[in-house]
Amino acid sequence: MRIAVIDDEKLTRMELVRLIYEDFPQAEIYEAGSGVQAMQLLEKKTFDFLFIDVRLGDMEGTTVASLARRLIPDAKIIFATAYSEYAVTAFELQANDYILKPYDPARIRQILGQYEKTHPEQDDEFRIAVNTNRRHTVLLALDEITYIESDGSGKHCVIHALTGEQYSDNTALGVFEERLRGKRFYRIHKSYLVHLKYVQDIFPWSGSDFALRVRGSSAELPISRDKLKGLRAYLHI
Repeated sequence: MRIAVIDDEKLTRMELVRLIYEDFPQAEIYEAGSGVQAMQLLEKKTFDFLFIDVRLGDMEGTTVASLARRLIPDAKIIFATAYSEYAVTAFELQANDYILKPYDPARIRQILGQYEKTHPEQDDEFRIAVNTNRRHTVLLALDEITYIESDGSGKHCVIHALTGEQYSDNTALGVFEERLRGKRFYRIHKSYLVHLKYVQDIFPWSGSDFALRVRGSSAELPISRDKLKGLRAYLHI
């Protein structure tokens, strides 16, 4: 589920993103802080949902919605506003729904939950190609991978499987992070990308820092301080 959150107020935008991630951690979310940024985003990406603030700093959200309707006719457009009178405008533009500020988490769950029921995730069918050498390529299903680790050079990775097997690949961790966006993988540290499904425990580690372990491994994987809050939100803890 790919979502665009378009709002010129950064804190409000961050709050909506947080609420979405709390109940839909697999969502792939992009942000735009202005109408111009939103239009640039719509020219590059397609979306399942667009949450659009009615009053953007540089233009009306209705203008962005009109462009979105032409470019992505199947996208569901949700107006976000503090003014209930904009509901009429929303439906005139064939918007699918609207939400009022401050946001009600139940409304977010209701809107996105209906989509998930009719569009179940197919992660078990999604596989990545691991190039162990020039002649040998292994295809791994996402459910086979517990975490991916940078080898320290920034150019290569080691992929850890649930079976305990390890596969070396000449791909940077950042490339894997982008490729697996929205697939329940989370970058907990500059060196580690973890499959959230297999997080086994989180515990204090090295002073005031934290680390985690994944199923099938005794390795202690450090969590960067700036990643801990997001990880807790993803895991609902």
